[in-house]
Order: sequence, then C-alpha cells, then structure tokens
Amino acid sequence: MFHTPVPAGDGLQLREWTEADVPALSALFDEPEMDRWTPLRAPFDETAARAYVARARERQAAGEALQLAITTEGHTPMGEVLLFKATEDGSEVELAYGIGAPYRRRGLASRAVRLMLPHAFHDAGVRRAVLRIEPDNTASAAVARRTGFRLTDEPPVIRESGSRSATLRTWELRRERAADA
Repeated sequence: MFHTPVPAGDGLQLREWTEADVPALSALFDEPEMDRWTPLRAPFDETAARAYVARARERQAAGEALQLAITTEGHTPMGEVLLFKATEDGSEVELAYGIGAPYRRRGLASRAVRLMLPHAFHDAGVRRAVLRIEPDNTASAAVARRTGFRLTDEPPVIRESGSRSATLRTWELRRERAADA
C-alpha cells in the first residue's frame, strides 16, 4: 500500500531513513517534547534509533507504513512524517509527525503533511486521513488546522506506550476536501 517514490516540494525533500541517520535520529528524538507527545520514550539512544530505522524499513517493505525523514536538502534530518493504515481495510490512513527541537516553528510539519496527502489520497486511494492528537498539544493542533483537518466528535482513542497512556482526539480530512486544503 505504501511505497516510494518519496515526495518532494514546498522546500522539502522527504526521504527514507538510513543507517547513517542513527546519530541524528537519536539527537532529534531524545528530548522532552518527543517523549511527551509521541510514543517514543526517552532515553532514545543510538540503540533505540537503530531499531527504529530497522522497524521503519520492515513496515515499508510490508506495505504498512512510510516513515520518512524531513529534510530541506535531502541530507540533514530535521524530523519525521509518518503515513500508516488507520483501518484494516486500508480505506483510512493516519499521519503523524515529529520535528526536532532546533527545527521547530519553521512550518516543517505542515509542509510535510501537505506533501504526504496526495500520496495518501491518490496513490494509496484512501477516503479519509486522520491525525490523532492529545488535547493539550496545541502545536500539533495548529498543524492540523493549517493543513485542512477538522476536529471530529469521535470518542477519544487511548494509546499505550510503555508505562504511558495517551488520550487522543481525532482530526480528519476527507478526500473530497483534500483538494481545497
């Protein structure tokens, strides 16, 4: 379902993670905000980063997900955008993103989500894309609004990650609205 070519545009080049990215990935994800808002737990050292890259490759090879480094020049990772199945039948996808602390407030997450949406709606052929965001995560809610997503009245989704439980609200963008976003 999810395969490259990897999107580029709007000043970004998204690309697959490589083994050479392990030190940068550890530096990006081993920080308090990533621990707070994502399922990635601190410490996120190079061993965790290496396992993360391997798992990303496995998920892509199985057609389950795309986990792409966000770059501006194709080299230095500044964060990640993910696209994965939200339903068993593949009719819906979920997107997620995380931007490293030194690169925040540059619109990277919004631009990366916009690059992934055509891939989701056209290449993967889904009818709805969702973001799952904790109610207090105002930065991610702002990304959702900027990219055309709307908060739904669906019941919260509870996700467990290690000893942490997150209550997530669902934001949606339907295929018919995606062209307007």
